[in-house]
Amino acid sequence: MRTVHSLKELRSMLRSARQQGKTIGLVPTMGNLHEGHVSLVRKASEAADVVVTSIFVNPMQFGANEDLDKYPRTLAEDQDKLASAGNTLVFAPSPEEIYPEGLARQTKVVVPDVSESHCGASRPGHFEGVATVVTMLFNMVQPDFAVFGEKDFQQLAVIRKLTRDLLIPVEIIGAPTVREDDGLAKSSRNGFLSKQERAIAPVVYQTLANIATQLTQGRTDHDSLEREACEALSQAGLRPDYFNIVNSHTLEPATATDQEITLLVAAFLGTTRLIDNLSITR
Repeated sequence: MRTVHSLKELRSMLRSARQQGKTIGLVPTMGNLHEGHVSLVRKASEAADVVVTSIFVNPMQFGANEDLDKYPRTLAEDQDKLASAGNTLVFAPSPEEIYPEGLARQTKVVVPDVSESHCGASRPGHFEGVATVVTMLFNMVQPDFAVFGEKDFQQLAVIRKLTRDLLIPVEIIGAPTVREDDGLAKSSRNGFLSKQERAIAPVVYQTLANIATQLTQGRTDHDSLEREACEALSQAGLRPDYFNIVNSHTLEPATATDQEITLLVAAFLGTTRLIDNLSITR
């Protein structure tokens, strides 16, 4: 496995792979990798001859009061995990490599509608940053396909739409959420939780599962269910940002007749913002 830090090095190595007719898979990450990330790399390695994992803490997708400076940079540990997962090439650029003229002068990609609610409403500009850097990575790597985790359900929807709307010839593959034994979705931000907070955190998934059960049993009073979910989170010591029951394809509020439904949740535990989701068919 090789690690490169510049676009010139990246293109040089991938040019050779393409000349040999090899397929290329991309796994975009911000590093501080856990088993969820590693599962994406394994999935990519099943289908691609060459797997590129990008490690880039993207400043464009962090808000003014978010944890950009605190976000862990663990390149050496990440490289060890990737080497054993079938990764071929690590692309770990600096912010200057990606945004040589600075963020203020950078062209941005905006994905309307699907990016505006849920996390998009709570974190203005976040999905603009995600869409921009993913589009740039697609142009830099030119992969045949890219793998993203379903834990970031809205992010996956945003990426699917930008790929479709901009006619980018990359297949988008979603990979199932990897969870701890107690149901907590694996996330780099779990490392910010105190021991006491970590004991409370599984309530997020438990609440999702409880509401999903009630939906499959026939309840269609979505507003009431959303309120009940927020109350359950609050009683456990979390501060709900949102709990939304949506159509799995449009991410618009689900109707009583929708068959494919996704429950989206974001909640603060202390200063850590946790997100999760659960999809059902009824």
